[in-house]
Amino acid sequence: MNYHGILLGLATFVCIGLFHPLVIKSEYHFGVRCWPVFLVMGLAGCLGSLLVDSIYLSVLLGVLGFSCFWSILELFQQRKRVSKGWFPKKTKK
Repeated sequence: MNYHGILLGLATFVCIGLFHPLVIKSEYHFGVRCWPVFLVMGLAGCLGSLLVDSIYLSVLLGVLGFSCFWSILELFQQRKRVSKGWFPKKTKK
């Protein structure tokens, strides 16, 4: 049996699952102004995906890179969800 597809699928699922709370926490603490960090991380992941020899590591870096790109969109969507009251807004002290 070939378990590679299942393992890569599971790793992709975990990666996407980790980015959900990361986006929520990032927007809460930094607002949408942290989007360039996700851009740089996404570019680094995609570049790393092109440069590594291992097909599995290449796939995982590509998934990580595009998850970072998707997180940029989600940051701005999260800001809208906060303004609708669906998530707490950080109060200024």
